[in-house]
Parts: sequence; C-alpha cells; structure tokens
Amino acid sequence: MGRRIAAIIRHGDYHQIAGAPSAHQPFPLNTDGKKHAVEAAAIIDKIQQQYGWAVAAEIDCSQMLRAWQTADIIAENLASQHDLQSFDELAERGVGCAANLTAGQIVKIIHDDPRYPELPQNWKSNSEYRLPLQGAESLLEAGKRVAEHLNRRLSEIPDDGVDRLKLFVGHGAAFRHAAFHLGLMEYDDIARLSMFHGRPVFVELLQDGRWSHITGDWKVRAINSEFRD
Repeated sequence: MGRRIAAIIRHGDYHQIAGAPSAHQPFPLNTDGKKHAVEAAAIIDKIQQQYGWAVAAEIDCSQMLRAWQTADIIAENLASQHDLQSFDELAERGVGCAANLTAGQIVKIIHDDPRYPELPQNWKSNSEYRLPLQGAESLLEAGKRVAEHLNRRLSEIPDDGVDRLKLFVGHGAAFRHAAFHLGLMEYDDIARLSMFHGRPVFVELLQDGRWSHITGDWKVRAINSEFRD
C-alpha cells in the first residue's frame, strides 16, 4: 500500500483589522504573505523530490481569501499541475455573530448582555472556551473539524501503490488543535507551539489509523502570547 502524507500549511501573512480576534477576515495576502506562499512551493518541491512522493493533483484550502491565494500561488510555483478546492471544514475557529469585531467590542457585548457572565481573561487563547454567541465554536472544536477533514480526504485517495502527498492550506490554530486530536501534539504543546507562515509540516496517516510526524518544524511561541491565526 502506498503511503499517505499530508502537508499542512498555514497561509501567508495578510491584511487584518487591528485588534480583531476573528480569523474569518475576508482580506488578501500582503507582500510578505505572497513571498511566504512562493517559499512554501519551493519547500514542497524539495521535500517531495527528497522522499520520492507523488503530489496529489487537488489542493485543499479553506474558504478564506488568504488561504485560497496561498494555495493558488503554491500551485502556480510547483513543478506539477494542480487544482484548488475550498472547504468550510478547514476554516479557523469561528466566533459566530461576533466575527470581525475587535476584542474590546466583543468584551463589551458580553458585558452588556445580562444572560452571560464576564468573559474569562484568556478567552481568546483558551482551547476549551466557546463564546456564548450564535455560531461560535471553541478552538478544540475547530481542531476536531479540521482533523476529521484530514482523515477523510487522505482516506479517499485510491490505493495505487504510490506514496502520495496531499496539500492542505489553512490556519495555524486550527491545524495545531487538529494535530492534538490526531495524536501529533500533546495538549500542553498547543499553547507552546505555533506555525510559520507558509512553512509546511509533513505528517503521515499510517495504515493502523495513527498519525506520525515526518518533517517540518513547529514554531515555538513567544511566552505569554495570545493565539493568533
């Protein structure tokens, strides 16, 4: 049976609303972000040749423009031809109806709503906390969604005896929490580690259903920093 490898890739840097914790901002890559995507393609080509993997024709990305742009630039710069397909399942943690509001605005909304207690101080980075707002989810819930997508999409690749690499372009926090659900990361490491823009982490779905890290580094997070997409 051929091996099934996933390259999980955080999108490049992008234009953002200052102070807004929502990762559903509909803005494009900035100049640095486009460079990150080009660099990602070079890394993928090098690793693919080193290990002798065949790259799957379809690249999965989230619906956010910055992820799609990153995937599109990667596709343009790879040696082989690729198509893109966008998925809601690869989105970052959603804050529901508070999307694209600033952190201060969200705190005030909760404060002014008599149904809810005050937000915990670490509400943005707490993996288990979910805002009490319609459509919101926790970071762990987002990670589970992404993990299920990775499992499903790799399992759908036909067994032709070829070692095949599939590319997934999405968001840092959701990928890290997915890594926890897949057994690739300890719970305490979720807060300690991050992802570099445009630097793939290569992981393998083993025949027994377990996952294994092959190559590609996680980024060590600055002490006391908040999670940031």
